[in-house]
Amino acid sequence: MLDVARRAGVSRATASLVIRDAAGPSEASRVKVRAAADELGYRPDVAAQLLRSRSSRLLGVMFRAADPFHADLVEHIYAAAEAAGYDVVLSAVVSGRDERRAVDALVASRCEAIILLGGIEVDEVGGGLPAVGIGRRAAGSAFDGVYTDDGAGTRSAVEHLVALGHRRIVHLDGGAASGAAERRAGYQAAMRGHGLAPTVIAGGFAESDGAECVRRLLAAGELPTAIVAGNDQAAVGVVVELRRAGVDVPGQVSVVGFDDSRAARLAHLDLTTVRQDAAELARGAVRLAVARLGEGLRGAGDGQDGSRTVELAPHLVVRGTTGPVA
Repeated sequence: MLDVARRAGVSRATASLVIRDAAGPSEASRVKVRAAADELGYRPDVAAQLLRSRSSRLLGVMFRAADPFHADLVEHIYAAAEAAGYDVVLSAVVSGRDERRAVDALVASRCEAIILLGGIEVDEVGGGLPAVGIGRRAAGSAFDGVYTDDGAGTRSAVEHLVALGHRRIVHLDGGAASGAAERRAGYQAAMRGHGLAPTVIAGGFAESDGAECVRRLLAAGELPTAIVAGNDQAAVGVVVELRRAGVDVPGQVSVVGFDDSRAARLAHLDLTTVRQDAAELARGAVRLAVARLGEGLRGAGDGQDGSRTVELAPHLVVRGTTGPVA
């Protein structure tokens, strides 16, 4: 800054005001300072500016690096945060780096609020910061939350398959993952509603879980006519393993995923799936976080624990992996 001021022939205070686009300096001084900054390649020290400011205007986002749907959410969070006048700091959960460490890193980065993606195991955020979860919360946590009606989503998948004539429909369970219990319950309720026996296969939300599910079904000689996977990643594993085994999709087995991630929309996969509105989930989370900040964290909330929740409706997207029963 001092170098810029000297080059422009103004005081350091004047140069600082121009760089910060603050009132005071004349237009002539502004022109000289900006020209000097360009000549010297000067860039403001954002970290130093934040340290001097009471407000960082930063929203922290904890996400799981292995989850493709989180990439969609992060993209929309950036847009929603920018529209609200905030920037975003990311902190990933990866192998060897759990949620607690990811959240602590965001707190240390002076984020004003934290947005947590996926299954949320932390029960509180340090520093008294407001937190919003996208997805189901851990029992006992009092975070605000935005999530999709997961049970309605799997019910719509079963309804679609039944309408196509399917009766032997199995569900690949997501285990302890976020939303898995609600998706399992929705599937079971829909099957029983049609007088059909639910069949739940223990698994998870990874592509390998979908592949393992198919191998187990083939080994048992009990291949169903349709599989409702817990999410798109697992559904990809199901489709790939079925095709590897020479089973036609959807000619012999129909497959439905959950999320409508980017993978589901790939032309070679063309996956029928239950769509979660990533853009609206992101906007809802940012709105809740900014609202808490505007209240000085004193909002009483709407829930019994003081939290606020927003539930969004899912939407079934029919593509090429489902068809009439053979």
